Amino acid sequence: MLVLNFLLAMLPIIWLMFALTALKMPGFKACGIAALIAAILAPLYWKQPIPYTAAAALEGILNALWPICLVIIAALFTYQLTLETGAMEDIKQMLAGISKDGRIMVLIVGWAFGHFMEGMAGFGTAVAIPAGILVALGFDPFRTIVACLVVNAMPTAYGSVGVPTVTLGTVTGIDPLVLSPNVALIECLLFLISPFVMVIIFGGGVKALKGMVGITLAASLSFVIPEFLTGMFIGPQLPDIIGAVICMGCLIFLARARKDAPVPAEYEATTSGNQRELSGGDAFRAWSPFILILIFLLVATLVPAVHDPLSAIKTSVQIYPEEGASKLTFAWVNTPGVLIFIAAFIGGLIQKASIGTMGKVLKRTLVSNWKTVFTICCVVACAKIMDHSGMTSDISALLAQTGSFFPLVSPLIGVLGAFITGSGTSTCVLFGGMQAMTATRIGADPAWLAAANVMGAGIGKMISPQSIAIGLAAVGMPGKESEILSRVMKYCVLYTVIAGLVCYFMPVFLH
Repeated sequence: MLVLNFLLAMLPIIWLMFALTALKMPGFKACGIAALIAAILAPLYWKQPIPYTAAAALEGILNALWPICLVIIAALFTYQLTLETGAMEDIKQMLAGISKDGRIMVLIVGWAFGHFMEGMAGFGTAVAIPAGILVALGFDPFRTIVACLVVNAMPTAYGSVGVPTVTLGTVTGIDPLVLSPNVALIECLLFLISPFVMVIIFGGGVKALKGMVGITLAASLSFVIPEFLTGMFIGPQLPDIIGAVICMGCLIFLARARKDAPVPAEYEATTSGNQRELSGGDAFRAWSPFILILIFLLVATLVPAVHDPLSAIKTSVQIYPEEGASKLTFAWVNTPGVLIFIAAFIGGLIQKASIGTMGKVLKRTLVSNWKTVFTICCVVACAKIMDHSGMTSDISALLAQTGSFFPLVSPLIGVLGAFITGSGTSTCVLFGGMQAMTATRIGADPAWLAAANVMGAGIGKMISPQSIAIGLAAVGMPGKESEILSRVMKYCVLYTVIAGLVCYFMPVFLH
């Protein structure tokens, strides 16, 4: 019975794997059918009353729309607005003119700025934009895309202003302020080594580290230390952003300090990409939406006089009718999506965008991303049905039979989820609750294995067909997916093994 319950409960997930990999079905269709499968199984096999199934689906949809989809649309709107006003071109020029050494540029653009874009927008921008800049500077597109894909594995947990980790808190019932320190701790080692791996990939071997160990170590520490401290003591919304800002400042200073150092020909940029000088005012205008987002999020999070009254503007409602079921809380002002929208509109005005232009960009963002919104709604609805009906519990019951060895494969589950969905957020929704429940059954810390899930999700994104397609599209080389996948796979395996060992052994050392 345990095995049968497990197999039937896994049907929506098995369907997703089959539909997305074998049938090549679009994600929004596959996820919609997965939700439908769960909605049929819940009353037929798990005897959940049909009104309860509908309520679980509604709870998932509402939870997906606010705050998950809200912050995604807000982040993508900010990015699209900077494209519309030309600010992103100014940002690219500022970054491209810093150094002639490609190894330094890959640290500034691919590592620091890539993590900044992941923290602000996510959803492929952290691969597409850095890869596009670096290839425009004359560097090998295959090495560049592989380097950007691999290094984007780790900031995913805190990407899009913390959406994956916040979502993980929603589906597991664990406070994001408890999850965030666990994420910071479990990812620390891979974060520390990633810039070294990036330089090796970009430079075609370990030889690329010659003369670069110091600045690469600086890139690692100047990001990881503030990212770690922010994740530990502030929360999941700002670690990527704060770490990236400090890291960019540190790397730009070091790059300028060694601007006259000779550069090996194979690492030299073929074009500066800097057609005109930008004034301080130009620089401020270009970065203004991002500066305001950082300020607003910091103030709304850390200043009690602002945080407390804004947080009080909320509505709590119980959607699922079962006694003792948790309520959904809608924070109407003090939520990242709303704050990002406010910052983006003010930034747009600073960049001289009219209200009409911003309205047009917002409409375009909504229209072009409706499939993403629909997909997330279906995934969260599916997860809520599985959770409330007992399907997730039955999956967990079988996995718990692995006992104390389960943490070794816990990150691998996240890797598989991201390979299937292409999304850290969707992976957290699919498997986060199951990981936390299994942790409870085997006597492990649910927050720790939930953190392992989101770490695995980031690693899995490097081999996700969606991520690879975004990278290739950014450099105008579609159709090379299999070649990129074969190059990235060994790094995915390496990171997955390290992640499993960290997940298994770190709690032993900490206790």
